[in-house]
Amino acid sequence: MIKRILKSGLLLFVFTLISIFFVSWTQNTTKAQITHNEEQLLIKRLGELVSGYDNNILQDKYSKTLKLHGVMQTINIYPAKKDGQVFAHLIEHTYPNGYSGNIRLLTGVSVDHQLLGVRAITHKETPGLGDKIETRKSNWIEQFSGLSLSNPSKDNWKVKRDGGVFDSFTGATITPRAIVTASYQLLLLVGEQGLIK
Repeated sequence: MIKRILKSGLLLFVFTLISIFFVSWTQNTTKAQITHNEEQLLIKRLGELVSGYDNNILQDKYSKTLKLHGVMQTINIYPAKKDGQVFAHLIEHTYPNGYSGNIRLLTGVSVDHQLLGVRAITHKETPGLGDKIETRKSNWIEQFSGLSLSNPSKDNWKVKRDGGVFDSFTGATITPRAIVTASYQLLLLVGEQGLIK
C-alpha cells in the first residue's frame, strides 16, 4: 500500500517537473515573438495617428511616472520629428476605469495641443459592445482628431447621456465615457508645463 502511494507520488512529481519545464520553455521561446508582435501593433497605431516623421520614434521614446486618471502610472512618450523638430507627441497611458478594467491608450497630441487621435492598444471591454473603441470594429474613436481643450468647451467633453457632445454605443455608455474622460484629462496634463519635452 505504501509502495503504491510512493510510486504515485513519484509519478506525480515527475509529471509536475515535466509540465513546469514545458511551460517555462514555451514562455521563453514565445517571449521574443510576443514582444515583436506588441511592437508591430504599436508601430501600426503610431502610424494611424501621425505620419511624415523622419526620426526613429521608438528609440526616441522617453517615460515619465506621474499621476494621471487618478492613479500613479508610467506613461511612454514618443516624439514625432521632422528635420529634427518635434511636431507631435504620441502618449501611451492607461485609463483604469473602463467597464472591465484598464484601457491602454495611445493618444496623439500636436505641439499646439490638438488631438491627432486616440487608439486603444489593449482593453478587456465587452465584445460586441465596448470593443467598438477598436478601429477594426467601428470608426467611433476617430471623432477625436482635431479636438482640443476649447473644442468642444469644457462642459461638452462628455457623452450625450451626461450632457456632452459625444455619442455612446447602444447598450454601452461606460466605455465611451472612459475614452472621452481619458482624452480630456490627458489634454489637461499636456497643458501643464514639463510633461512633454
